[in-house]
Amino acid sequence: MTTRHFHVEGVVQGVGFRPFVYRTATALGLSGWVANVDGRVEGDVCGPAPVIEEFAARLRDDAPALARVRQVELTGSDGRAVYGDGFDVRRSAPGSRGPCVREVPPDAAICDACLRELRDPADRRYRYPFVNCTDCGPRATIIEDLPYDRVRTTMRRFPLCADCAAEYADPGDRRFHAEPVACPACGPRLAWDDLRGEAALRAAVRTVAAGGIVALKGLGGYQLVCDATDPRAVADLRRRKHRPTKPLAVMVPGVAAATRLAHLNTGELHALTAPERPVVLLGRRPWHGTPPLAPEVHPGLRRVGLFLPTTGLHQLLLDELARPLVVTSGNRSGEPIAVDDAGARRALAGVADGFLTHDRPIRSRYDDSVVAFAGRTRVTVRRARGLAPAPLPLDVRQPVAGVGAHLKHTFTLAADGRAHLGPHTGDLADLAVHEAFLASYEQLKHLTGVEPQVLAHDLHPGYLSTQWAETQPLPRIAVQHHHAHVAACAAEHGVTGPFVGVAYDGLGLGDDGTLWGGEILVADLTGYRRVGRFATAPLPGGEAAVRHPSRTALGHLLGGEVLGSPRPYPWLTRSFTGRLDPAELAAVRAMIARDVNCPRASSAGRLFDAVASLLGLTDEVSYEGEAAVLLEAAADAEPALPLAGRVVRAGGLWVYDSAPTLTELLHRRLEGESVSHLAAAFHLTLAIVTADIVGRAVAEGAPRTVCLAGGCFVNRRLLGEVRRRLRAQGLTVLVGGQVPVGDGGISYGQAAVAAARLAGKE
Repeated sequence: MTTRHFHVEGVVQGVGFRPFVYRTATALGLSGWVANVDGRVEGDVCGPAPVIEEFAARLRDDAPALARVRQVELTGSDGRAVYGDGFDVRRSAPGSRGPCVREVPPDAAICDACLRELRDPADRRYRYPFVNCTDCGPRATIIEDLPYDRVRTTMRRFPLCADCAAEYADPGDRRFHAEPVACPACGPRLAWDDLRGEAALRAAVRTVAAGGIVALKGLGGYQLVCDATDPRAVADLRRRKHRPTKPLAVMVPGVAAATRLAHLNTGELHALTAPERPVVLLGRRPWHGTPPLAPEVHPGLRRVGLFLPTTGLHQLLLDELARPLVVTSGNRSGEPIAVDDAGARRALAGVADGFLTHDRPIRSRYDDSVVAFAGRTRVTVRRARGLAPAPLPLDVRQPVAGVGAHLKHTFTLAADGRAHLGPHTGDLADLAVHEAFLASYEQLKHLTGVEPQVLAHDLHPGYLSTQWAETQPLPRIAVQHHHAHVAACAAEHGVTGPFVGVAYDGLGLGDDGTLWGGEILVADLTGYRRVGRFATAPLPGGEAAVRHPSRTALGHLLGGEVLGSPRPYPWLTRSFTGRLDPAELAAVRAMIARDVNCPRASSAGRLFDAVASLLGLTDEVSYEGEAAVLLEAAADAEPALPLAGRVVRAGGLWVYDSAPTLTELLHRRLEGESVSHLAAAFHLTLAIVTADIVGRAVAEGAPRTVCLAGGCFVNRRLLGEVRRRLRAQGLTVLVGGQVPVGDGGISYGQAAVAAARLAGKE
């Protein structure tokens, strides 16, 4: 007989791993013990040596679905004797191997077994909103410290009743050592004013059924809920939340309901039903007669964001109301999602008609994750509940932090081969969002044990994230915005050598002090050189041009970079300017002519804005990327003939001259070609131009691996066309799948660049 000590690292706490170890050892006839130790699972195992090897293999290969095993190590026993034939689950303990990087389990949506109990009148958890087990329920949102035990979560204030304690101690029960286990006798309770339990739930159901808006306390924060089929209710929500047009997520009770509203391919179905339960952006089905969703849910768009219930509470609401529900972040536009009860009542007063709350505190703020697909390729739009803060691989030794960008902000803590990408925070323009970032940053540092020795930040001095980094007593590494974008994609896919990076987004500060956004780089994780870009154009009024695409369009028409092609003819330009306010037009003309407050940008995102305005889709936006979203929706699946696209050599770079594209766009529109055909033609033109520039760079010796990044690649038509044309050249094309493709992935890219530069100095 042999006694060996085992260490298991990865996401192995809060995922049913100790019960799994117990069952595995017992099935193999081994004795010993297992415990959560610091951020790992450790134990002793005693038995024949070949059987112990089989035990270790099963820990690696057969782990619970929520676990992510990184390493299983067998060592000599530490001298503690193993007595008898039994196997024990011991109390958690501090680490015996010194400080380690700890991995925090994300929350998991209600599992099928708990869902059956929720609906079974004979079960003692019938209609209990907080039903959970080792396979589902809150994790990251309730953890106060590790090792993961009930006493170190916000469930510590709910002592187990005799029945729950028996389940917790029973190795044959699926709630064996399930830390958030609860029931109506001992667990959290719903509240609505003075009502409790079922009465509180019924009050919320009545409010939604009557067209009202309910603030619901979810897993990672408050959510605003209303009837997704009621145009007035949705319009009221938009008005009160100050969210005039941005699409709203819709929760449906199951897959059958989702397929009635949208088309799903295999990847989309898998994402929709996965334990992470992200919002999945789906192509909606054609609607005839009365629409199954209020048009105000996603005005003017062909895609709808659907997700399935994340908790028993959500499922009960859907079952009672028998209709899809808008379930969106519990905040006013631009503010952080509310998490504590008193703060929610202050922040959402005048927004919600009532509050469906409960007495389990939320320790960490997590909004809903969002993913999309271009064919079979998954793109993460927002990494939050269910996905964060699960670690991602990253070649990093010295602990570093990437502090992110400005919009769609995240941060990343990285050490010991892992990167913990923190949850989506929001746009740092709001002081409360900045404070939420700092609170989340400190909490995740505490949980993971990562204490950064270096901070990586954006070049832009005006970003609050950059300004905060400059106040910290740590060495700093500045990382150019678009290099961080493409580095994030490369690092996720394990690319360590040179690659071509295509970064298309709104705006980011370039190393020459100008605004970039349509960039082709030859890069590795330590540096880059710019080989291609879009033609520049002024942004009249700076930020005002971002909010008013008509200004961006005028910048292109009247002040676009001259690269040998004439700007659109005045008579063509008048076909656009004739519908604008004369006073506004005169003011913008004067700004461009005098070059007053007109920063120039080589931005793909701003070119999308300009084209959307030229086609009459919008002249004013209420959220970043709205014009591009409308342009993609207009293109839909329309066939297209490309517009003129010209690539020239200028300043040692390949430059896309957009003037011929805009001239032909206006000309064809004047001749009566439809907006949808021209929107599709613009997408096709950008794909052709991108493939042209990348092809020229490769012909000059650039690598044959291409990383696509930046918010423009959330656009599935653009992504699909670009990828297809690059692959036709025999190139390897990569896009972020787990790391957000937009600015939410910047912090991971910053950490990757910082880690590579530090490694190069060793």
